[in-house]
Amino acid sequence: MSRTGQPIDVLLAEADLRARVAEMGAAITRDYAGKHLVVIGVLKGSFIFLADLVRAIDLPLSVDFIGISSYQGTRSTGVVQITSDLTRPIEGKDVLLVEDIVDTGLTMKYLLENLGTRRPASIRIAALLEKPARAQVKIDVHYRGFVIGDEFVVGYGLDWDGKMRNLPFVGVPRT
Repeated sequence: MSRTGQPIDVLLAEADLRARVAEMGAAITRDYAGKHLVVIGVLKGSFIFLADLVRAIDLPLSVDFIGISSYQGTRSTGVVQITSDLTRPIEGKDVLLVEDIVDTGLTMKYLLENLGTRRPASIRIAALLEKPARAQVKIDVHYRGFVIGDEFVVGYGLDWDGKMRNLPFVGVPRT
């Protein structure tokens, strides 16, 4: 039983998340050495991952957020909506788009197309989780935390109807 009252099986423990995020931060630091990076977090699910990731990147950087909605309950609606846009232009800048999970790829495809029209110098993706079994479009995830199966997951920023984001691990709710 978790602090939410919902039984949850731990899929990725807090220590495993911490170690992998540190590795990802080191790789991003190497790849963007000498550049000023703009890190864009996809709200709401990426905020915990993004906070840990930017602390693991040893470079000058700036952070912005874009709000996206495409889920209702445990399923994607297939309709992507921007709920909150960037606060600054990204034209000519190196952008790292930080996402909690890439599953169908439809949201990420939409975001890449949308942000691409804003003419960044480069754009890459860092995703905590990827679900290849659900992919409907091919997305090139440059920095991948973990590949998982087709289970619905919560915790470490991921939610179930707005709840369970505050769990320090990634888990699978038992229904």
